[in-house]
Amino acid sequence: MPPTLASVVRNSSLHLTVLAGADHLERPVRWVHTSELDDPTPFLEGGELLLTTGIKLGTSTKSLQAYVHRLADAGVVGLGLGVGLSHTEVPQPLVEAAAQRGLPLLRVPEPTPFIAISKAVSAALAAEQYEAVTTSFEAQEELTRAALGQNGTAAVVRRLAARLGGWAALYDSSGALSVVAPDWAARRAARLATEVDRLRRRPAPASAALQGRAPGFDTADEDFVVVQSLGADRRARGFLAVGTEDRITPTERYVLNAAVALLTLTLERSRELRHAEERMGAALLRLVLAGQVGTARQVATGLFGGLPEGTIRILVAGATPAGERDDAGVPVHDLTELAERAEQAGGRAGEKLLVAREPARDVKEGTPHGERLVLLAVDGGAVHRACLGAVEEHEGLAIGVSAAAPVEDAGSAYAQAERALAVALRGGRRSVGHEEVGAGSLLPLLGEDAVAAFAEGLLRPLREHDRTARGDLVASLRAWLSRHGQWDAAAADLGVHRHTLRYRMRRVEELLGRSLDDTDVRMELWLALRSGEESATL
Repeated sequence: MPPTLASVVRNSSLHLTVLAGADHLERPVRWVHTSELDDPTPFLEGGELLLTTGIKLGTSTKSLQAYVHRLADAGVVGLGLGVGLSHTEVPQPLVEAAAQRGLPLLRVPEPTPFIAISKAVSAALAAEQYEAVTTSFEAQEELTRAALGQNGTAAVVRRLAARLGGWAALYDSSGALSVVAPDWAARRAARLATEVDRLRRRPAPASAALQGRAPGFDTADEDFVVVQSLGADRRARGFLAVGTEDRITPTERYVLNAAVALLTLTLERSRELRHAEERMGAALLRLVLAGQVGTARQVATGLFGGLPEGTIRILVAGATPAGERDDAGVPVHDLTELAERAEQAGGRAGEKLLVAREPARDVKEGTPHGERLVLLAVDGGAVHRACLGAVEEHEGLAIGVSAAAPVEDAGSAYAQAERALAVALRGGRRSVGHEEVGAGSLLPLLGEDAVAAFAEGLLRPLREHDRTARGDLVASLRAWLSRHGQWDAAAADLGVHRHTLRYRMRRVEELLGRSLDDTDVRMELWLALRSGEESATL
């Protein structure tokens, strides 16, 4: 703590006497300044103990009051008047004016030189700075030892809370609370979810200070809270929050900054380790998808403790056109964030998980480079639920989910998940399960650009005929196909004679150069007709 007026007065070698403002002696003294000017405020910054002999103060009550008001308004913490030169004693109007403004007024006896007061305060300030540096180094060493020990991040959080005399909490990149110390602060830390989520949307590093009572806290919870994002490349890897009864001092700020640096380094190191694990997991996943489950299980047992047990699902996620992109049009962070949330959910639930990134087999417009995230997760588990929840709240992602299957059928499940993702991307949906693809209609898929272009080219001769000649060949073909080639029923639908309809179908064959007796030709024509209908509704 910086020296206060009280500590200066208690210095017996200075022989100072308090004449006014005794209730305000706990004010910190930032510096000592000597001035004989009637208005020294242009040369002050606030926090000073001002010393003067009063040569230019005058004796009128009005001028002394004005002098005191100027000093108080400038933030001067105390006034020391040296007696024995201009004034044999401190003028009573000055004492009264200082008492009225609550400005501490000190009597400096003639034997006490002003430089002695300056030296005393300077020595106290130097001692404070030395203590701050010493404390910071000690805290940094303590926090570093904690970071290098087992479960380093949790140890750093606990030591930080003890050093600050308050509480500390660590959140993962998704904003979920992962470590809190002491345990009783969990309820307070959980109430900062809104503030943490706000920082998640800003490039790291970023911080927020909640002055006074933190939002949502009970009346008794009047903490001063600081929330800091942790990350080195503008992407937050986690968040640190601390709460103290009073505002953080400069020394405590050094300690907090040391903890932020150590936690950032630890999280970045953990990220590199996760990347290595992800590469190994990707290799294992490729083994599983290739049907080499036995080999994958043997390797996974040594690396990850085994493969997911029971029924599993394959989830394939990709970026949508609405996702955030960089200047080159490449999706930014969406899949990375999804992978992290999946790993965090798996870690909290103790679920085994395989994650891999890969280029898509079919690059769709709006998803540059076609990158996909493939996950093999426990059916209905925490990872499965976390992924579905993530894509529902993030418009930049879509996900396809396979049917539940044993690990041995992961290859088939992967194909199901890819088809489900394709349907999700085409339909602008966040998630699609294989069950929905199987139970749904094929018709919504006919609005695809490639299919529509094929249909337009196939039916163009018929539409050109209908525009320039008699006989509605497109409507006649639709009616005949819908009646499965039954002449009488189709003619009745059109309101024409069956011989007229037979003539029109011969014209269709002539214009298209195809036989309507061919089942494949009938199928293509029917899909082409329906494609036009679907495109018109999109």
